[in-house]
Amino acid sequence: MVKWSEKILLFKKALEISQLRKRLLITLGILFFFRLVAHLPVPGVDTKLLHQFFSRNQLLTLLDVFSGGTLANFSVAALGLNPFINASVMLQLLTLVVPKLEELSKEGEYGRAKINLYTRLITVPLALLQSFGMCSILRQQQIISNFSPLVLASIIVTMTAGTMLLVFLGDLIGEFGIGNGISVLIFAGIVARYPINIMQTAAVVEGQGFFNLAVFFGLAVVLIGGIIMIEEAALRLPIHSARRQGKFAGGGKTYLPIKINTAGVMPIIFAMSLIFIPSMAGRTLVGLSSEKLVRLGGVLSRLFQPGSLFYTLVYFVLVVVFTFFYTLVVFKPEEVAEDLRKRGAFIPGIRPGEATKKRLNWYLHRVTVIGGVFLGTVAVLPSIVQKMTRISTLTLGGTGLLIVISVILEISRSIENSVQTYQYDQL
Repeated sequence: MVKWSEKILLFKKALEISQLRKRLLITLGILFFFRLVAHLPVPGVDTKLLHQFFSRNQLLTLLDVFSGGTLANFSVAALGLNPFINASVMLQLLTLVVPKLEELSKEGEYGRAKINLYTRLITVPLALLQSFGMCSILRQQQIISNFSPLVLASIIVTMTAGTMLLVFLGDLIGEFGIGNGISVLIFAGIVARYPINIMQTAAVVEGQGFFNLAVFFGLAVVLIGGIIMIEEAALRLPIHSARRQGKFAGGGKTYLPIKINTAGVMPIIFAMSLIFIPSMAGRTLVGLSSEKLVRLGGVLSRLFQPGSLFYTLVYFVLVVVFTFFYTLVVFKPEEVAEDLRKRGAFIPGIRPGEATKKRLNWYLHRVTVIGGVFLGTVAVLPSIVQKMTRISTLTLGGTGLLIVISVILEISRSIENSVQTYQYDQL
């Protein structure tokens, strides 16, 4: 379990180091600018009608919480980072099936830079397409009154530019700040919306009686404790290393940790970005003139309505699948086995090389099952609780908590590593 007193002392030490203090201030400054952008509206949109429409639409409410309120304000960053995340998913999937991309991913820093460039290039057309879809939905509700080609083009270009601005801010945090820039921006957006969401939920639950209120906050505490426990849990594989000193042979014993949740929050972020696409496409198709497309749009809208059984099952499966996929991207057994062999280290009872790789795969797959089921359960928990309690304000629930707690732990680990590196350099 996390010792928060140690985390507070660690943060105090970080503030005493000028380089870390500068990184923290840069991160806070970028987040402040991000929140200003979130309240800069796109011209030509009736915000009153927009808020009324969002209050009646559960899907858009969920999207708004995930984007940190940028969608309900219809700001220049209304799309958030969804197009960039979708592009990242596409590139990572293509890396598995396109040999040239697979070779590029193994070329170290140069390969990563190229793949990052391709991701940003794909983000632009995806942002244009999603902007048009959002405008079509708002036009159906008469929220955008003037739908001339010039107005439409200006809104689409503005929203696309807003998404690319967020990608740029994420890169700045990753290079000059602390933590993963994309995760930190998503974290900031969720935190900005959480107070309103929590107060709305508490008000609804309080109206149902003190017992329900106690049960609600009790479940919240248990959920937070469970998330922290799983995030910090790891399987520790004993590793022996042999070394020679003159005529004497010695050995050292260490551990190779395999985290229960190696993938972090990325599987949920990927799954959430993809699960929105069919529903958004369905709502766009409903407004077209073709009867077949309208019928298809109605089917997609019903199937992927947040809270429905089909939506919940697909969301759960996507999270589990992305957990396995992203774990294999982060933790590569063949590279770990080769590194152990080069260092003269081995798992007791297992031969170095191919046998070590197979054993690491064996452990990794079983640990990932636990992590995947945990992430999937946390992701669909709000929908299950909504069905049981009929509390419609639980829009993000466990997913938001998982992202917030994971990013906090990730930032604390980054600060801890930086503090230890600084102290080592001083010595």
